[in-house]
Amino acid sequence: MKLLSQLILFCLVSVINCLHFELPASKTPEQVCIRDFVNEGQLVVININSDGRVGDGQELNLYVRDSNGNEYRNKKNFAGDVRVAFTSPSSTSFDICLENIATFAGGVSKSRSIELDIESGSEARDWNLISANEKLKPVEVELRRVEELTDEIVDELAYLKNREERLRDTNESTNSRVKYFSILIIIVLTSLGAWQINYLRNFFRSKHII
Repeated sequence: MKLLSQLILFCLVSVINCLHFELPASKTPEQVCIRDFVNEGQLVVININSDGRVGDGQELNLYVRDSNGNEYRNKKNFAGDVRVAFTSPSSTSFDICLENIATFAGGVSKSRSIELDIESGSEARDWNLISANEKLKPVEVELRRVEELTDEIVDELAYLKNREERLRDTNESTNSRVKYFSILIIIVLTSLGAWQINYLRNFFRSKHII
């Protein structure tokens, strides 16, 4: 029963990020970026399939960067199937950016059909190779996948908990600063108002108005 529950959980949370879109060619193209988030030490595998061929008047380029602008991988002027893999050095979001530069002459518009598949963590591992190397049975391989996926979920929950604690501390600190700043403003305005009243009273007395 426990194994069945784990398998159902695995089927529910196992998500494959697969996109299919057309990327038009341009002399000054804007990069089309897809953002994803990975935890520290996770393996990320990016599979890209595009139609066309190299030298068909289009130059398809790939760039993989994190949220800080650090570039992990790049691939220029490619067509067909491309596989890019890297291990995330930290828990961060990363951008997969594609651009299609038009190198043809004339006014004929062209584009590339792109199929993008992003896998991370346990989904990115080659389980067929692991099964062959370690001589595992299909059930054992599935259990290993479920175990690794469960560990990833636990790590993700721990990261979210720590992040929530940091945000709560920041929120409490901000509220405290705003409170003290508001009190300071009230004291300053009250003091300024009292000084103005006293100044006007002395001014009117010196003019014998009151």
